[in-house]
Amino acid sequence: MLRQPKSVWAVAFACVIAFMGIGLVDPILPAISAQLGATTAQTELLFTSYLLVTGLAMFFTSFVSSRLGAKPTLLVGLALIVLFAALAGASGSVNEVIGFRAGWGLGNALFISTALATIVGAASGGADRAIILYEAALGLGIAIGPLLGGALGSISWRGPFFGTAVLMGVGLLAIVVLLGKIPAPTTRVPLSATFRALRNPALLTLGLTALFYNFGFFSLLAYTPFPLETAAKSAGYADFGAHELGLIFCGWGLCVAITSVFVAPRLTARLGRQRTLYAMLVLLALDLAAMAVLVDRLWVLVGCTIGGGLFLGVMNTVLTESAMEATELPRAVASSTYSGIRFVGGAIAPALAGVLAAAISPAAPYVVGAAALVVAIGVLLVGRQHLAHLDAHPEPEPVDEQAAVLTAADS
Repeated sequence: MLRQPKSVWAVAFACVIAFMGIGLVDPILPAISAQLGATTAQTELLFTSYLLVTGLAMFFTSFVSSRLGAKPTLLVGLALIVLFAALAGASGSVNEVIGFRAGWGLGNALFISTALATIVGAASGGADRAIILYEAALGLGIAIGPLLGGALGSISWRGPFFGTAVLMGVGLLAIVVLLGKIPAPTTRVPLSATFRALRNPALLTLGLTALFYNFGFFSLLAYTPFPLETAAKSAGYADFGAHELGLIFCGWGLCVAITSVFVAPRLTARLGRQRTLYAMLVLLALDLAAMAVLVDRLWVLVGCTIGGGLFLGVMNTVLTESAMEATELPRAVASSTYSGIRFVGGAIAPALAGVLAAAISPAAPYVVGAAALVVAIGVLLVGRQHLAHLDAHPEPEPVDEQAAVLTAADS
């Protein structure tokens, strides 16, 4: 997996930085809420605006990339992230930050969806290896994001935004220098292609599974800083803040990265993809249930947050592999459709979590998140006849065909 062309490493490096944006704001959510006079529900919209625009825009990224080409699309996406991350750091109100995070999400959509298709097309070792590399980049980005957010956020809540703008600028230069000329798309993807792709029962099943799974995912990621801070203060840790939250979510992200790369392939080899998905969804639902029952216990929240990353890493890799290999659709179309549905599911959870916590109890977001994971299991069960081929053993890609792809990507 490590023997990849330079173009793959350039895109993977930029992916790490791009995915840092997902967890970057986690450690500074309470600080933003306090310093900008925002409620928990308002602060959670920092995730919702980002993820909602990311998800909706992804339905159109294959249309855009098939006209601009992969490399220009990647560069436009990175440039937008640099711009809106800097503007978010310069904001004077929580509503401004929410708006600029939405623009950040547009750049993220153009970059992430195109990056996945680019890595799968250019990596050596087949699609499975490429997706593991992509998910490893996701895990590392999610791990480093909170660490950076905590370190810079302990100085000022603006620091993580400006830091991301600088790092994304470095990623943009890496793409310019290291990603060689990629052949222009031979066909243009129609605007309706990603929506018509939903007619495919296998992709629809996996997309809906990802929607409810991501709801549970972001119930943990986006909401947990608030009960963590409350539990820490109740336990006598008066200085608990952005730095401590950054370390906790860094541990969570490292677990995501490790199991994405090392555990997911072994589990799928032993259990098959479908059984692995069922097992991870059950474990994640139990993890969120434990957080709901013991929401006032600091070390339970810390342990379940970090431990949940073990299950999330496996789930991310196996679900993405399944979506990319479930159909004969062009990879760019499959990636846009699947990613769009997945991020929309993640967008709903933070917005709802703040409302539920205020209206019912601090445990309510975890209860609803666990219920969403149970729904995801039900979706898989209903559509299982369309996914039987996922556990078949496909013929390896011919060596000469792989070589042609790699040569084109590095030319």
